Amino acid sequence: MKLSVLDLVPVIGEVSASFALQQALQLAQTAERLGYHRYWVAEHHDMVGLACTSPEVLLAHIGALTKRIRLGSGALLLPHYKPIKVAESFHLLAALYPERIDLGIGRAPGGSAHVTMALSGNFLDNLRQLPDSLQALMELLTHTYRQDGEPVWARPIPTEAPEVWMLGTNHKSAAYAAQYGTGYVFGQFMSDNDGVEMLSVYRQQYVPSALSSRPRDIVAIGVICAETEEQAGQLALQAAKAFDQAGQREEVNAASKRKLLVGTPQQIIIELDQLAQVYGVDEFLVVTPIPDYQHRLRSFELLAEAVL
Repeated sequence: MKLSVLDLVPVIGEVSASFALQQALQLAQTAERLGYHRYWVAEHHDMVGLACTSPEVLLAHIGALTKRIRLGSGALLLPHYKPIKVAESFHLLAALYPERIDLGIGRAPGGSAHVTMALSGNFLDNLRQLPDSLQALMELLTHTYRQDGEPVWARPIPTEAPEVWMLGTNHKSAAYAAQYGTGYVFGQFMSDNDGVEMLSVYRQQYVPSALSSRPRDIVAIGVICAETEEQAGQLALQAAKAFDQAGQREEVNAASKRKLLVGTPQQIIIELDQLAQVYGVDEFLVVTPIPDYQHRLRSFELLAEAVL
């Protein structure tokens, strides 16, 4: 079983954004040391409690200070951007850090209506154009894109293209991943939908692409791991309270609707094995919403010691 890290880069308590970003680097370096397969960062905008607005910038920094772990966006919000800029940014990362870069794509706005308008205008219009954007992005990543009949290249050209993944929680994201031949990540930690159904849609409809000949899937889960069951439960309550106060709805849902795996390493192992069988996957992307950097890091350490 593979474990990977999803980091929302939280700003916990009264710390500065700089301190929060240093904690992101520490988590990535610790994940690499412990044997996690990937480290991904999420994109959010104008949120007081989250520090990463530009995954590609943070990944460039972390890439320079790690050696082996795969680095990616989880997710970069494609409706806000022109496909060529996304392809150029991730080609540059892939050229800097060969065979280590993942481009995870999302469809969410990533912030309030007003910041969304400031970013890219009418988000709903951009969302309607997403199929065209995905098609252009895939062509740019495979060097087949043309503008008015003329070839356009997203330079620099890396020796190996980034892995492309679609992240989501519903039929639409699963269908897009299948149609464009990307990997698919089902976000269990923030969804009430049936993950088995979403993964089935993806696998059954999958069309091989120039970047991937077969379906690849991951399930993103919330995990709070501690030495004792009592401590894990207390941390889960703290997480629900902290994220409720911060207005970060995704994480509130994770705690209040039991989207979290909460317990000791031995308990988490059993639940992961069961989920792996249910979903038919061998990799989990783990987000840990503990509102304390030290305990969050310890949760990842305990999980790795038990599983990896």
